[in-house]
Amino acid sequence: MHSAGAHFGYTRTRRHPSVKPYVLGTKNRVDILNLEKIEEGLDKAKEFVKSLASTGKVIIFVGAKPEARDAIKKAAEELGQPYVIERWIGGTLTNFPEIKKRIDKLAKLLEEREKGATDVYTKKERLLIDREIARLEKYFAGLASLKNIPAAVFVVDSKKEHIAVKEAKLMKVPVISISSSDCDLKQVTYPIVGNDSSLSSVAFFVSEIVESYKEGIKANSQTAE
Repeated sequence: MHSAGAHFGYTRTRRHPSVKPYVLGTKNRVDILNLEKIEEGLDKAKEFVKSLASTGKVIIFVGAKPEARDAIKKAAEELGQPYVIERWIGGTLTNFPEIKKRIDKLAKLLEEREKGATDVYTKKERLLIDREIARLEKYFAGLASLKNIPAAVFVVDSKKEHIAVKEAKLMKVPVISISSSDCDLKQVTYPIVGNDSSLSSVAFFVSEIVESYKEGIKANSQTAE
């Protein structure tokens, strides 16, 4: 964690009061987070993720900030889980039936194009269909596997992803989050208090969550045997 820079928070002036117990000190006006406490939060989150995976539960991976997108997409695709790496669309959880309609519409348009069903349209009409597919893919391609409300939401930066966090709370869906020193930890069920704006730190934490999910799947398969 230290080599990944997980212990660096933001400046003291940006610190949220809920993070104070996790702050070891301040250096050059930047909060230094306690690695032992970070590990405690990480372990709790990992155990929870492992328990979800052992029963085949779904987790949405969310990370729209540039430092998180690649790691989030790679992790979700590796585990076969839904993800959001563009702007979180309001209502994704609180109005899921409507979101599901858009996901289904994307699937239908892609299928029609693949089968050549759109060939009967004019060039202009096909262009408009392609544009509609591109628009839907941007926001909903990562959610294609989402059939119902998920068992949990994993976010990078709970402050930036506050809409996703709020919706999850309203729907009583647990939130796991990598949250730096500017985040309100009271909004998160399983906070991993650490650097959420560094590529190496985000990649480290995400990989830990991925491995925990894999362990849960393995435990489930062994039990089944």
